[in-house]
Amino acid sequence: MRIRYFSFLSLGIAAAFLVVVSQAFAVVDIANLALAVGIGMLAVSLGVAYGYRRHLPSLASAAVIAVISAWMIVASQVFGLVTVQNLTFAEALGIVGMSLIGLTAHELTTERVVHSLAPHRRTEVEYPGANGEYQASSRPREPIAG
Repeated sequence: MRIRYFSFLSLGIAAAFLVVVSQAFAVVDIANLALAVGIGMLAVSLGVAYGYRRHLPSLASAAVIAVISAWMIVASQVFGLVTVQNLTFAEALGIVGMSLIGLTAHELTTERVVHSLAPHRRTEVEYPGANGEYQASSRPREPIAG
């Protein structure tokens, strides 16, 4: 379960890095970084999609990230530099959003498991009876003298 969390977290951090890069770096550097980071994000997202193909929310999030990453690779090589700058910004924001959805899906799955394993506490009114059933106490409580 931890690998899925760290995979979506790394995808989100890489995409946030591209958001900053697309606004701060030169356009030639943006195209080169979009290509390099896009290849890395494509590999990680395909790994998550394959590894968690039975968990639909993780599969869907990772598949959308893979499609956006593949488009980022193609766009960084096909379009002009100013267009690549704008596309990289938009694609990176999309990947940040999808990685947040993947992280949320992971946390909801983890919380469901933790709550299903939590022990059940009995109230003071319930106690095991002689025949194994839970019955309410019929004996009144005596006040504490003080």
